[in-house]
Amino acid sequence: MLGAITGDIVGSIYEWNNIKTKDFPLLTEHNSFTDDSVLTVALADAILNNMDYDRVMREYYRRYPYAGYGGSFLQWACDPYAGPYNSCGNGAAMRASPVGFANSLLT
Repeated sequence: MLGAITGDIVGSIYEWNNIKTKDFPLLTEHNSFTDDSVLTVALADAILNNMDYDRVMREYYRRYPYAGYGGSFLQWACDPYAGPYNSCGNGAAMRASPVGFANSLLT
């Protein structure tokens, strides 16, 4: 999980700027966490505390509304009655690390 969050922060300044080099600064004053980190932590919180995923995801969105969420997620997060929205994005993969982390705690 820490690797996913570190990668998110390091890569945040390159997310929309595809660089072609392996020689780049890891941290600058412009790096920040993004929606991927926020929702990774939200999922970990929900799993580890046996809470409703939908409620926790929306709660974290309200705490960090400017983290760079996609349009479909924003619509879902702002509508308390919305169900799954069948995203074709990579968000689920980006926040999968808490599942493995929680499983390692159980075994």
